Amino acid sequence: MPVVTPEDLEEIAAPAGDPRWDYLTSLQQSLAAPNQALECFRAALDEGDERLKQRFLDEEPVERLVRDRARLVDTLLKASWTLHLGEHARDIALIAVGGYGRGELNLCSDIDILVLLPKTEAAPWQANLERFLTFMWDIGLEVGHSVRTIDDCQRESAADVSVATTLIEARLLSGPEQLFEAMRRALAPERVWPIREFFEAKVAEQTARHHRYHDTAYNLEPNVKSSPGGLRDIQTIGWVAKRHFGAESLDELVEHGFLTRSELRKLKTAQAYLWKIRFALHVLTQRREDRLLFDHQIRLAKMFGYEDATYTLAVEQFMQRYYRTAMDVSLLNEMLLQLFREAILSSANAPIPVNSRFQIRNDYLEITSDDVFDRYPSAMLELFAILQQHPEVRGVRASTIRELTRHLWLIDEEFRQHPRNHRLFLEILRAPVGVTHELRRMNLYGVLGRYIPAFGRIVGRMQYDLFHAYTVDAHTLFVVSNLRRLAMAKYDHEFPALSRIMQALPKPELAYLAAIFHDIAKGRGGDHSELGAVDAEAFCLEQGLSRYDARLVAWLVRHHLELSVTAQKKDISDPKVIHDFAQLVGDQIHLDYLYVLTVADVRGTNPKLWNAWKASLFNEFYERTKQALRRGLESPIDKEELIAETQSRARELLADSIPTEEHIDAVWRRFTDAYFIRHTPAEIAWHTQQLAARRADDTSSLVSVQQKSGRGGTAVMTYTPQTQHSFARTTALLDQLGLNILDARITPTADGFSLDVYHVLEDTGGEIVDAARIRDIELQLAHTLSHPTDRVVTVTRRAPRQVRVFATPTQINFSEDPVNLRTILELIAADRPGLLSQVAQVLMAQRVDIHTAKIGTVGERAEDVFYVSDEHGRPLDAAARDKLTQALIVALDRRE
Repeated sequence: MPVVTPEDLEEIAAPAGDPRWDYLTSLQQSLAAPNQALECFRAALDEGDERLKQRFLDEEPVERLVRDRARLVDTLLKASWTLHLGEHARDIALIAVGGYGRGELNLCSDIDILVLLPKTEAAPWQANLERFLTFMWDIGLEVGHSVRTIDDCQRESAADVSVATTLIEARLLSGPEQLFEAMRRALAPERVWPIREFFEAKVAEQTARHHRYHDTAYNLEPNVKSSPGGLRDIQTIGWVAKRHFGAESLDELVEHGFLTRSELRKLKTAQAYLWKIRFALHVLTQRREDRLLFDHQIRLAKMFGYEDATYTLAVEQFMQRYYRTAMDVSLLNEMLLQLFREAILSSANAPIPVNSRFQIRNDYLEITSDDVFDRYPSAMLELFAILQQHPEVRGVRASTIRELTRHLWLIDEEFRQHPRNHRLFLEILRAPVGVTHELRRMNLYGVLGRYIPAFGRIVGRMQYDLFHAYTVDAHTLFVVSNLRRLAMAKYDHEFPALSRIMQALPKPELAYLAAIFHDIAKGRGGDHSELGAVDAEAFCLEQGLSRYDARLVAWLVRHHLELSVTAQKKDISDPKVIHDFAQLVGDQIHLDYLYVLTVADVRGTNPKLWNAWKASLFNEFYERTKQALRRGLESPIDKEELIAETQSRARELLADSIPTEEHIDAVWRRFTDAYFIRHTPAEIAWHTQQLAARRADDTSSLVSVQQKSGRGGTAVMTYTPQTQHSFARTTALLDQLGLNILDARITPTADGFSLDVYHVLEDTGGEIVDAARIRDIELQLAHTLSHPTDRVVTVTRRAPRQVRVFATPTQINFSEDPVNLRTILELIAADRPGLLSQVAQVLMAQRVDIHTAKIGTVGERAEDVFYVSDEHGRPLDAAARDKLTQALIVALDRRE
């Protein structure tokens, strides 16, 4: 063991007179008594971390805590270095790099070090270094290390900008100063990564990182470090500033004229808040965790003192503060990187005039003088219209962004009532290009929330569930974006039929206005559709739209959920459902607007919600309603006529596969009229082919899987004796096989069988494509249905982590379907594997027959609708409903 000198002891001594560091004095004793070192160091680390946690809980400023954590690690590393390297410590440099090099460490942050070697072939220090690194792990410090010479550093940095970035932040902990300075000279911009290339590489790196998070800070579970608007965006600013100016802190950007004092305060406030969240995550999880997961969000909201309000949960208030902080960071990041670009890459070109208020300089739009917004407040809207007219412009010059944000107070009630501003806003919505882009820019700069104050209240507002993947404002702008893609011919290949409808609308801007207002009343209490409709109509009239157009927008906002809810929860094969919906929309123009808005809304709510099944369902509902409108509301389609038309088309499809009409009729005699209403001609043809191939005396179960069902998914058909109650068995097996059941239709037949059809998708949202998997499903399902006395398959799949966070009590509602003599059972419950089979077993035990099941998942909730009757084919009476309700609640809400 190396000899330790008094000077070594003095080097690691705790700060004199500071009681927060008194526990570190034991490290001096451990150097003098090396056999006690491990216990002393481990105790010092544990005590230090515990004190930091307590200081955090005592609400000490987090800026001090992240630096004190680095200081604690400094002390431990230097003491251990002295202890294990001995005389070699004078020849080798121990260097902190990365975030640790900046002197910023959260409780469980990465600790990255570089061991810098002199140019020598001899390695007498190797065994000592290995003991040092092992010791660090033994005491509980997860140290990431690299061992390099200066030449190694230069070579690795040149090959990878991330390595260069890490070394830019190097800080000497121990060892020869001259060796450290030699490394810094070797990595200077004139030798590795000149400032132009470094800047472009870091911007490209940030762009790629943002893409990994869907280019939005508003994800359900953001990463406080890496998401757009997170700590990494602030660090990117610091890296470029350090490389270009040699700036050691953000404060120096004020001295260089890149930030104002108020902007610096905003940036440092944002950084402190993000640090606070990250520190709290480490305290809660006891590990390196940067993701704001759902269960963490609730606990952090409580830790930070938020309380549930009348219409807003504590967690929603906490996350709104986070999202608005991320927006501040994003805006300042955009401004500073643009200023850096001008300073580093751009030459001083003469401005190109646009008009008396604006000009283009170095591909960025700017105001012609600092008082433009004072003299012409309308220029704050005109700016975005000009950007649409000049797509070659890369953005808004940072100095203009700064002036714009300083003058936002001018967007007041007088501004909002001015006819020129009305014309400018509508001009932005009617522009051929750049509508979504500029609305997003208006939101980022704070203009949209000032011009539409109700929109300002939803900025950063989250909805604490799994259904809504984004904040209300981000979702709203995604909906506008989806509508814009339908309106532009270059995207026709994505949704050809919808694109034709959108591009035929007389005034597409009305759809955009409906999108802006459809969720604008979220968080106010009451029905957000009704409240939003009132806001929408008032705004449209203020903007100078005709009363008809204003009422159309308000109608779309009021009914923006109707098409989706009806298609997914009601039996759209029922002519009465179609007739009632056709009466609601009234005419084709309302239907077209509502259809495109609905699809854009669902696709903008959560990327996982939209699939081929839903596209087919909505299209079928649209076409049926369109047909009803064409016939006339006073002439609803006749049931017999619909059946005859369906049968005729099915016979055409069967002409080549079944030789005679008698064979077809023999199969069809088993079915009631309801069967021919609920299934398409293609489905009827498929079923008929399968049944016609069976012997008349065959009593075995039949299973067939159709890969492409025509409804955007895979269809599974079973034909089993009614006594087997196959629904529970089938749903359990399909669930266990990892399939999502979207729809089930049960048809009792005259020969005592039940023809059941299930539409399913893979967990990924696509149809089943593997032929071997289809065959396996058929074999397993045939086996389970041929053994009706066996126990129902137990679904062992676990619910996803996110779903398990939420507690959803079971809710049950009944209504009547008098035309078809059925009871409609609406069930809301916590979604989990095996739920549908559990429900089926309860229904079976209660002697309730299922005719149709509409299966829906809304984030963490299952929202399923069952069309049922008693065992005699009658609607459920009050006593049966009460008994069924109790049985379902007991079965679904019991603790596992």
